[in-house]
Amino acid sequence: MNQLQNFTKGFFKENPILVLVLGTCPTLATTSSALNGMGMGVATTFVLIGSNVVISLLSKVIPDKVRIPAFIVIIASFVTIVDLVMQAYVPTLYETLGIFIPLIVVNCIVLGRAEAFASKNTVLSSFFDGLGMGLGFTMALGIMGSFREIVGSGSIFGHKFISGDGILVFILAPGAFWVLGYLIALINKLKKA
Repeated sequence: MNQLQNFTKGFFKENPILVLVLGTCPTLATTSSALNGMGMGVATTFVLIGSNVVISLLSKVIPDKVRIPAFIVIIASFVTIVDLVMQAYVPTLYETLGIFIPLIVVNCIVLGRAEAFASKNTVLSSFFDGLGMGLGFTMALGIMGSFREIVGSGSIFGHKFISGDGILVFILAPGAFWVLGYLIALINKLKKA
């Protein structure tokens, strides 16, 4: 049951974006479309899972004095893997996400889960924590990106279904803030109900 709790808390109870409000920079910058949001979410999920597992495996070996630098090196290794794989296999998405892929290294969601959870728990628990937090992050980015793309350009995953232009502001930065604000308000309302 504990593994299930580690897995599900990232969706609503401790969703990195909608509850903890962590990682807002890539959230606001990469959710102009559903594909961009999902791509960033999947990349971050891979890094979360990989770094959580390795940090959990090495937690007894890493001295306290170099704990954070060691975590950053581990996280950077997984980000490099994601960066190279995306560049090779999905170059269009890689070019669209640009600098935000390497910036996963300093994303407070990843480092926060490494420090708060993976360094103190078993490998299996850390795996499920990374998976749950990553999928919760991906879900939030996917919802934001889908809504912004539908309203902003009348399409979803690049497939146009409304002729003409949408409401341009939703594709721009102010639209990201509005959508994120309303999603956070909705989650808070649902938690109180």
